[in-house]
Amino acid sequence: QVQLVESGGGLVQAGGSLRLSCAASVRTFGSYLMGWFRQAPGKERAFVAAISWRNGATYSADSVKGRFTISRDNAKNTVYLQMNSLKPEDTAVYYCAVALRGTYYSVSSYEYWGQGTQVTVSS
Repeated sequence: QVQLVESGGGLVQAGGSLRLSCAASVRTFGSYLMGWFRQAPGKERAFVAAISWRNGATYSADSVKGRFTISRDNAKNTVYLQMNSLKPEDTAVYYCAVALRGTYYSVSSYEYWGQGTQVTVSS
């Protein structure tokens, strides 16, 4: 069983930065993907970014390209999401997740999920 624990959320003004962390309880690697998703009130959970644990390839949603960066630390079994130039529309609960197979942007591809961390961006 994989356990994921997110941290780093909070309240920030527009234009500010936050870094989210996701620590995995076990080494989930090989061909796995680790991703970040977000869910705003009244909206569906949406893809933000993902990283291949094997080769470090990264993927991100158009809405965050140039502002958010996903990275990993193999030694710490941790994935990060550096969020810069935050906007009020980035406000959501952010979740990290592990995909064993499937497409990086699809919620249904991800088998394990963290509990989520709230990010609130004030205008």
